[in-house]
Amino acid sequence: SKLTNLGHLEMTWRSRVHFHPLLVRILHKSRLKYYGKPGKKMDMPYQAYFEVADGSGMMSMVLWNSLCPEWYHSMKVGTVLLLAKYAIKSSYPFKTHPTPGDSQMKRFATIEICLNVRDPPTEISIIPEEMVKPEWGLPEVKYRFITRSELDDLPHNHSCDVIGLVTFVGRAERARKREHSEDFWLYRWAHAIDGTSDQPFILELFATSQPDVFEHIHPMTYLVCTQMRVMTENPSRTVYLTTSNESQIFIKGWHKGQPYTKDAKVKNFIQWMESQSEADQIKKTVIGGYYPFPRLPDSFLKY
Repeated sequence: SKLTNLGHLEMTWRSRVHFHPLLVRILHKSRLKYYGKPGKKMDMPYQAYFEVADGSGMMSMVLWNSLCPEWYHSMKVGTVLLLAKYAIKSSYPFKTHPTPGDSQMKRFATIEICLNVRDPPTEISIIPEEMVKPEWGLPEVKYRFITRSELDDLPHNHSCDVIGLVTFVGRAERARKREHSEDFWLYRWAHAIDGTSDQPFILELFATSQPDVFEHIHPMTYLVCTQMRVMTENPSRTVYLTTSNESQIFIKGWHKGQPYTKDAKVKNFIQWMESQSEADQIKKTVIGGYYPFPRLPDSFLKY
C-alpha cells in the first residue's frame, strides 16, 4: 500500500483526516502508566509512550487504554510496526523525553501518533525482523553505553546505558510518591562491576513495567540498564545511577535478540567476563539486607 513518513505527516497533518499507513521502528519505550481515578468509569485507564522512527526522523507514539494489555509487551525496543487508521494530535507538553542514541536524528516534537481502540480503530501489525528490508530505510537502535571508569566525569542528569555483573542486590523497598500519599514507588539498590574500575556502578532500580525482571535480579547475572540518569550526591560527590521513565532492564534469559548485543562496549564486557574466575567473583557477592544510601559519615562530628 502507499506509505507516508513522519516528516510528511508533520507538514500535512492539519489538512488531513485520514492518513496513509506508517512503517516505523521502536527506539524507546516508556513504563506503563495507570491514570484511573475514583469515580471515573473507565475499563482500562492505561497509557504508554514509545519513540518511533523512520528515515525522516523520530516522533512520539501513544498506546491507549485496552490496546495496552493487548500490545504493550509485544512492542519491544527494535520492533518494526506497520500502522494504519491511527490519529494525529498535538503533543502533550509535559511528557518526559528519552535521550536518543543518535544525536543527529531529527525529532518531530509538535505532534504525536495516537493508537486507539476506536475513533479510529487502529490497525497494528508487527513485521518480523527477518522480513525487514534495507530499502525501507529504517534506522537501527543505537545506545549510549558507558564504562564505570567514565562515570565520574559525566554531568548530573546525563543519560546513559550500562552493562555489568551484579555483585550486590538489596531487598525491595518502598518510597511515597508524594508526602501523605497512599501511592508508593517500589525500588531496590544494586551494584554491578564491569572491570574498568575498582568501584561498582551503584544502581537505584525502580520497578518498571517488567516485574518478571525486577523480581529476579540476583548476584552473578549480567545486568543491562538503558536510559539511566546520572545522580550526584553532594557534598560527598558520590555518583549513582537511577532509572528514568524510559528505562529498560534486562538480566540473563532476556538478552537474546536484544539490539544492544551488537554494541562494542557490550562485546568488550563479555570478553572481560570470559577472562574472569566465576568462583572468585562469587566470593565478592552479597544479597539482601538494608542498604543505607547515601552513606552516613563515619563520625558524628562530620555528620
